[in-house]
Amino acid sequence: MLPECRTYGGEYPIPKISLEKRDVQEFMEELRGFHEEFRDCFSRSESRDNFFRYMVGQLSELGRKSIEPIALQVEGGKVRSLQKFVTNAVWDDARMLRKYHTLLKEDLGCAAGVLIFDETGFPKKGEESAGVARQYCGNLGKVDNCQVGVFAAYASKDGYALVDKRLFLPEKWFEESYAEKRRKCELPESLEYKTKPQLAADMLQGIVQADLLPFKYVVADTVYGHSDDFLSAVEQLPGVIYFVAVSAGALCWLQPPRTVTKEYRYNNEIRYKEFVPKSENKPISVDDLAKSTNKFYWYRRKVSEGTKGPIEYEFSKKQVILSKAGLPGKRVTLIMKRTISENPAYSFYISNAPASTRLPLFVWLSGMRWPIEQCFEETKTELGMDHYEVRKYSGWHHHIMTCMLAHFFLWHLKIKLGGKSTAYYSLTA
Repeated sequence: MLPECRTYGGEYPIPKISLEKRDVQEFMEELRGFHEEFRDCFSRSESRDNFFRYMVGQLSELGRKSIEPIALQVEGGKVRSLQKFVTNAVWDDARMLRKYHTLLKEDLGCAAGVLIFDETGFPKKGEESAGVARQYCGNLGKVDNCQVGVFAAYASKDGYALVDKRLFLPEKWFEESYAEKRRKCELPESLEYKTKPQLAADMLQGIVQADLLPFKYVVADTVYGHSDDFLSAVEQLPGVIYFVAVSAGALCWLQPPRTVTKEYRYNNEIRYKEFVPKSENKPISVDDLAKSTNKFYWYRRKVSEGTKGPIEYEFSKKQVILSKAGLPGKRVTLIMKRTISENPAYSFYISNAPASTRLPLFVWLSGMRWPIEQCFEETKTELGMDHYEVRKYSGWHHHIMTCMLAHFFLWHLKIKLGGKSTAYYSLTA
């Protein structure tokens, strides 16, 4: 498990779900009632029944929660029927997502909610599954054969849950040499290559358009912090504050430099080029800026309570102008964090929060990636999110969706019981 939640400063503490085993009265009836909410997402009764069986298997004590073990353990389960359900059956995915977000709003919705974007990898041995390629796999910490999913999570004072997902398809999957693989994996013909930040921006826009989940903050890692597509999508939302990581090499100015526009001719056309003259100060890396910042401006803050005592860092913030292609870009707050040691390690974040925003909020937001990491850990270790063996594009999305719903169902039970620990209960017994 990850360290205790960040409870110091900021808006509110975020609880962790308890996974201790204990009896929960009427667990099966609760699950049946939960599934009734999604009844009209399937046109056939067989699919409705398999939807229930599949989640029963995910919530069971099976060691391996792929289709075959679930079908053999759950009453009424049949291997081929479950395979067909996950990979080929017709689901009303859009309706299911709307219903899920409606239920999530009831239990976790908060005006100061946090949307978190991140990706996770799923190691694969073969090369036939949709989107599989040699690419960086975060949970392995190296480049390996895997699929990568981009996810959105939601966190509030009442808990956390995954709220949407996209399968990342590497660019080579859109090349002509992959045409047969695309056909076998049944990739929609309308799909086109999108980067991870572009997929995250799509999810953000979908959440905003649905107008079901209230949120005030958006948090993401470095991949998204350097993406104009992602940041532009957030900046279009009035009142929403982003807090995103950037690399140590990101360049900035403390004061906006003077720019000059020069006229020149190219192919008999008059064009204009804007540049920063050599007489102006060059941009500085955020790493150099942090290391040159006077100790007076660093503040020690406790961010969480670890197993060996409090976890503390030092923080500092400055207003800076980002350098974009050598020109002054947007003005943001740069938040610098460092470990407390003789040779500190630094982390960097930028935010569009008002200049008057005080440090405690940024300290709190610096710990807001842990809920999505916790979601990945809990759904993989307890619900079999990485146990799937499906190859088709739709099969991946269907499997991941049931994992998201199973995880939220446990939060629903915890909230219904008034904060008492919710258990995994053997549904196959």
